[in-house]
Amino acid sequence: MATETTDIILPRTIRETNAYYRTRVAIGSSRTCSCTPGHLNCLTAKEWLKSQIGVWQFFYESRDIRDKNLHPATFPLSLAKKIISLFTHEGELVLDPFVGSGTTLLAAQDLNRNAVGFDLQEKYIDLCAHRLVSNNLFNQAQQVAIQDDALHISNYLEPSSVSLIWTSPPYANLLNRKRKNKSRRERNNEQLGKVEQYSQDPRDLGTMPLDEYTHAIGDIYEKLLPLLRPKARCVINVPDMWWENERITIHLSLIDELRKRGYELRNTIIWDRTNIVNKVGIFGWPSNYITMGTTFEYLLDFWKPA
Repeated sequence: MATETTDIILPRTIRETNAYYRTRVAIGSSRTCSCTPGHLNCLTAKEWLKSQIGVWQFFYESRDIRDKNLHPATFPLSLAKKIISLFTHEGELVLDPFVGSGTTLLAAQDLNRNAVGFDLQEKYIDLCAHRLVSNNLFNQAQQVAIQDDALHISNYLEPSSVSLIWTSPPYANLLNRKRKNKSRRERNNEQLGKVEQYSQDPRDLGTMPLDEYTHAIGDIYEKLLPLLRPKARCVINVPDMWWENERITIHLSLIDELRKRGYELRNTIIWDRTNIVNKVGIFGWPSNYITMGTTFEYLLDFWKPA
């Protein structure tokens, strides 16, 4: 059974030295809205209509993190808010197993959703706390960043308490190599030759080759499945990549792996990033046609079958 909203005030962060470390956290997961029970979300019909097209675009705002020195791979706050608005009600619980810079938690704070995010790196937990400093006085939801391996998330949450798993995980070893910036007109910039990796922790999914990465993701999501309510959504943002002139289809690997682990694919949405990608050059011209992989990513929409 899902837990009721609690009056216990949780800390913004939980670390190894915290009393809540690897114990159940008393965080709300029940609706606090007045929506009809059968409704998927709190959206109006007009707002719902805007989500029907399978190609989405988003813009960055002032609270978004664009500095790669703070975090190498962020997504817009507007993307997280759209996913959370579409698949949850106010008061329900959102889980981000790879919370990174904390965008999911900030979006949940804006939308009156409870949320828990996990990350291995203490510096990202600190960043989450910094972004959540301003209290939203118009709701009672709580957002918590926890420093721990995603394999241990089931220690913190009750079965069938989560209404949405939403994340943008590390993309295998995509960032664990020097940037050549072939897509940029200004070749000699601060990103040229830089390795933008999150860490070199052997537990970090971003250090793994694709096969190892896919199996590790599967192990994590298999443990997360019991936490989801029946028909609750699990949305993963992921691109493909080029490696040694070969297309590496990360999204197909994840679809196959999550199906094996009990998830059902419902939709594939394209995040069209052409409006936020700057200084894009011409890939492959004039002898090799290569689509500009930096201009779109996949939003893989799964659910837990009833």
